[in-house]
Amino acid sequence: MKLKINTFFITIMISLSLFSCTRFKDLEFKEYKDVKLETLGFNKTTLSVSLVYYNPNNFGLELNHAEMDLFINDNLLGHVDQNVQVRIPKRDKFTLPIKVDLDMKNLIKNSLIGLFNKEVEIRAKGKIKAGKANIFKVVPFEYKTKQKLSPF
Repeated sequence: MKLKINTFFITIMISLSLFSCTRFKDLEFKEYKDVKLETLGFNKTTLSVSLVYYNPNNFGLELNHAEMDLFINDNLLGHVDQNVQVRIPKRDKFTLPIKVDLDMKNLIKNSLIGLFNKEVEIRAKGKIKAGKANIFKVVPFEYKTKQKLSPF
């Protein structure tokens, strides 16, 4: 029995050392899709959206928590804080479904920005909790992209 326990801990230690020595490449944002208005109200409005990312790493991961703030031209659009279970395949695209609690105070300002600008900067800043084999690490991130807007 003692030999099995020692073997188990040695296996865990080797896995940890291999995982910690591997240089993690940032996940690459590709696109957003399936934008839907979930709830609409004066106090709370929720938007659901699917974010598509590419994992350039030679290993897959599991994502189990996402927390971020979304901005349009540095104006807060909304906040995300949710537990998710997403399998991230190695060297492949994956989809992260999120629900954004919209900041109703800035909603009109963000709408006007969208009406009068042909292009806006969309920025996401936050952290995800990802790992493998029940060993998770919090990874901060910040993504920026320019998005062309068209009223039609």
